[in-house]
Amino acid sequence: MRALIQRVRNASVAVEGRTVGQIETGFLVLLGVTESDTDAEMELLADKMLKLRIFSDEDGKTNCSLTDVGGSLLVVSQFTLCADCRKGTRPSFSHAAPPDEANRLYEAFVARCRETVSHVDTGVFGAHMDVSLENNGPFTIWLDTDDLKKPRNH
Repeated sequence: MRALIQRVRNASVAVEGRTVGQIETGFLVLLGVTESDTDAEMELLADKMLKLRIFSDEDGKTNCSLTDVGGSLLVVSQFTLCADCRKGTRPSFSHAAPPDEANRLYEAFVARCRETVSHVDTGVFGAHMDVSLENNGPFTIWLDTDDLKKPRNH
């Protein structure tokens, strides 16, 4: 499972010109589910993301988490994060999870986040969406459960 996390001042997602999700300070999370992902990866990714300390404290150091600052989440499904671009110039999406399983894990991820964060909005799974954001920093983090499971080399 993969997430591109952007610290934002605000973000919104629209489908067919209608806003379906909108937040102020928090994270815009673009979420991709691969064919090998399970509930274990969903829990690992959600728990890691929710604990990230990437908001500034009173001294300007990145010591505060999303919950520390009362931030919100906007979670948008994005199967294109599962693209394999190693061969040729046209991405392959063969490693993306089948839509039913991807949607199940996406919804489980959102539910897990709602256990901790009071304001969680979403896009519409499988829809063509227009995402707008004001990136704060900019500050963007890439999390991949395959990487999170590897031992850290010092």
